[in-house]
Amino acid sequence: MNDQGPPGPGWTVVLRRQPVRIVAGRAEGGYTDEFEIICCDCGDDPGLDYREVSPALQRIRGPYPIAWGITAYVQHARRHPSPRVRRPHAEAIGRGLTPVDRR
Repeated sequence: MNDQGPPGPGWTVVLRRQPVRIVAGRAEGGYTDEFEIICCDCGDDPGLDYREVSPALQRIRGPYPIAWGITAYVQHARRHPSPRVRRPHAEAIGRGLTPVDRR
């Protein structure tokens, strides 16, 4: 899960804090108190505003209060095959990053 910044490489589904609006692919106007699920496997684009995606993707996105968002995220992520587990690169380990760090 991620609530700030763009997701890291290889991600497919993420729970993020819902921006007030997205302009030119970037959050503008701050963030709401709600969260949304962005799923690339379902065809969603994190650079699009909620109002710019299809009704089907809007239903996946939510919005959700944080507790419901976590539950919806886990349920949605289970619908897609898990990505292959990759060994962390030596340079990442040297910087103190682990495979779950999404900085």
